[in-house]
Amino acid sequence: MSQKSLDSAKVDVSELLVAWGAGDRTALDRLLPLVYRELRYLARRQLRRERPDHSFQTTDLVNEAYLRLVGHRNANWQHRAQFLAVSARIMRRILVDHARRTQYQKRGGGAVRIPLDDVTLVSGAASEDVVALDDALQKLSLHDPRKCQVVELRYFGGLTVEEIAQHLGVAEITVKRDWSIAKAWLSRQISHRYAG
Repeated sequence: MSQKSLDSAKVDVSELLVAWGAGDRTALDRLLPLVYRELRYLARRQLRRERPDHSFQTTDLVNEAYLRLVGHRNANWQHRAQFLAVSARIMRRILVDHARRTQYQKRGGGAVRIPLDDVTLVSGAASEDVVALDDALQKLSLHDPRKCQVVELRYFGGLTVEEIAQHLGVAEITVKRDWSIAKAWLSRQISHRYAG
């Protein structure tokens, strides 16, 4: 797809999101084909961090997220980046809820593991549990909500620094700084959880 087509599709997505948020029920029907590929990409990206025998498949995660997104129809949708951020957060929530149910069923054992490498949140080849990451993100959101949003948008949503900056209304250098600080903070939080 050419850059012009991509830009046009992004504009169409934004217009449809605004219409859907305003109550136009047909906008969702027109929106889904435009964002389905991106939702599948988000789901694959999230599932890649899960254990290989995870019970969710890409389509399952997209469908579950879609069902939850339909409940957001009266949201104040403004643009594609916002929609993708909410979608990524919903997918993360689905996987975390699943992991918590699994842990509960196994009385604390068998936590779902995800690799966090230096490209993502921590340095080295450490492997940490998705529930620990979610707990750390919840603490970060209380401490610094914007840094938490940057992590969600970048790590879970796969958005670029430019898209995140646009979505949050900050400079790209601020996003880069927040990303760097948040990675270090989360790494310490997760390390402390397993050290003590």
